[in-house]
Amino acid sequence: MGMSRDHVQSAERTDAEAAAGGLTGAETPFLQLLARGASADAYEQPVLLARAEGRPAEAIAALEHAKLLALRVRAELEGRRRREAELSALFETAHDLAGLRDLDAVLQAIVQRARSLLGTDVAYLSLNDPERGDTYMRVTEGSVAARFQQLRLGMGEGLGGLVAQTARPYVTDDYFKDDRFQHTHAIDAGVHDEGLVAILGVPLMLGHHVIGVLFAADRRARVFEREQIALLGSFAALAAAAIDTANLLTETRSALAGLERANEIIRDRSAVIERASDVHDRLAELVLRGGGVHDVAAAVSQVLDGTVEFTEAGDAPATPLEVSRAEGHAVRHEDDWIAAVAAGGELLGALVLRGHPGLDPVDQLTLERAAMVTSLLLLARRSAAEAEQRVRGELLDDLLDARDRDPRLLRERASRLHADLDATHVVLAARLDGTAPDADQEAAARRRLWSAASHLAATRHGLAAARDGGTVLLLPLAPGDTATDLARRTARQLGTAVHEAVTVGASAPVQDLAAHPDTAAAAYAEGRRCLDALRLLGRSGDGAAAEDFGFLGLLLAGDRDIAGFVDRTIGQVVAYDERRGTELVHTLDAYFTCGMSPARTKDELHVHVNTVAQRLERVARLLGDDWQAPARALEIQLALRLHRLSARAQH
Repeated sequence: MGMSRDHVQSAERTDAEAAAGGLTGAETPFLQLLARGASADAYEQPVLLARAEGRPAEAIAALEHAKLLALRVRAELEGRRRREAELSALFETAHDLAGLRDLDAVLQAIVQRARSLLGTDVAYLSLNDPERGDTYMRVTEGSVAARFQQLRLGMGEGLGGLVAQTARPYVTDDYFKDDRFQHTHAIDAGVHDEGLVAILGVPLMLGHHVIGVLFAADRRARVFEREQIALLGSFAALAAAAIDTANLLTETRSALAGLERANEIIRDRSAVIERASDVHDRLAELVLRGGGVHDVAAAVSQVLDGTVEFTEAGDAPATPLEVSRAEGHAVRHEDDWIAAVAAGGELLGALVLRGHPGLDPVDQLTLERAAMVTSLLLLARRSAAEAEQRVRGELLDDLLDARDRDPRLLRERASRLHADLDATHVVLAARLDGTAPDADQEAAARRRLWSAASHLAATRHGLAAARDGGTVLLLPLAPGDTATDLARRTARQLGTAVHEAVTVGASAPVQDLAAHPDTAAAAYAEGRRCLDALRLLGRSGDGAAAEDFGFLGLLLAGDRDIAGFVDRTIGQVVAYDERRGTELVHTLDAYFTCGMSPARTKDELHVHVNTVAQRLERVARLLGDDWQAPARALEIQLALRLHRLSARAQH
């Protein structure tokens, strides 16, 4: 099939423009697609067109390679846009609550953003009606069925009834096949009209009381992750807070018809609410500027005229912290106030107001709202950190698995993670030494190791990835440092982080990883051999590099019975020394070191030559008369070396 004149001219212009810009012709069409935000399907067109035009196989292969790179860039851009949208929704919701004026508008915004954040077909919020003794739909988003939007549920009916009874989140993958809750004809008909299958419901709590339920639902089977349940729980807390604040406003307005004292209370309450609104505006602005949890604590300290600190859950008093988490309110503890920082039932820490026993209700509410904003901030930071860990792991996987990679792209990806592939690095293989009682606990332990390794890699401008049942790290080697020092330090740091023994094997230093990706794979294999050698020698929880083993590194691959070999070869001599307190093993070691010369051996040991002869006679009686034959002598020397390495780990 021939090309038209216009196509030829267009192709020539494209090639010329690409050459002028330092690009190959294969990359240009995909850059254009990226620039205009084309769909993923559009990236097949340049390849199909080239094949239709009969372009050479090399050109088509280049287009295929450029297509894969462009799709990866597109996916990364899409992921970043999605994360930015999620963070924006969280912060906008916190800002709306801080400046609450219209309850319906705030609740509608919460439901809309919950649906967007979780990516569900439908989201809706139901509230309890104490007068009628049932529950009604207050806000829906994405719903198309009129009967569903007008549902009123009896107390205890449907999935919402189960959530209200237990005050806990519940999720069903298939609503109509789930028998954990009471089905009724009216509810099932409404759900059927809407076409819902998977439903997640979280309670709206005011103190100990459930006032409603926030739902997210899909019209297809779906598994909701723990982070999604926690985020929906945070939105439910915001919705409950909005309702609580609206109730306060309603009470204030109704008091205007009362006595003069009531008028004074109203004026005070209005001023307080305006103050609270100003506080939360400041918090929302601080978060949107990229502040951290300690910045939030500092801002609240100024407002409350006291010292507010963020602490980890383990550093706060356990009983008041648990009460605060359960009740959703700040709790007094001696002269301090403690507000739990929690999301979806997960305890993330606490805000502690120091030395301020007299706290009015509004200041208490300010501390509680600050704890809520802090929980949103921590969840957002966690999401961003996990995304960065995944990106670091993907880059290291590419270095270990792929040999044909563009060095420029590898350097650019590493640079975005503050890593320098042109620096000298060491590849380290790390593994837990404990044995978990079941598969779930073992998987959890591996995840903890990967998380700790990822954090260590991020702080050291390196990379980390889960691999082969353990974790592999790529860390830069500082001037004056050695691979052995780095391995031992890494073993200590990871062991401290996961509270278990972690063994680490390191490669020799490597360079030019971007230009020679296969170097990383070879270094990883070397690190694993060192790891196996340490475990075979019983040096669990230690770290070592290839340089520590010399020629023994070549002999320690595989599952060899090192302890059994040492025992069979020189076990009687070792046992004799342990029983009698003699130094036959030390004498043997010196004898072989001195070239099997008794004269030089006695100088090495600083003893009489007759003493050396007597000790060697005892060795002969223990090992047999042929112990100095070449084959036996080689085995004995190897066993002595292994025994010395094993003993070193025990001191």
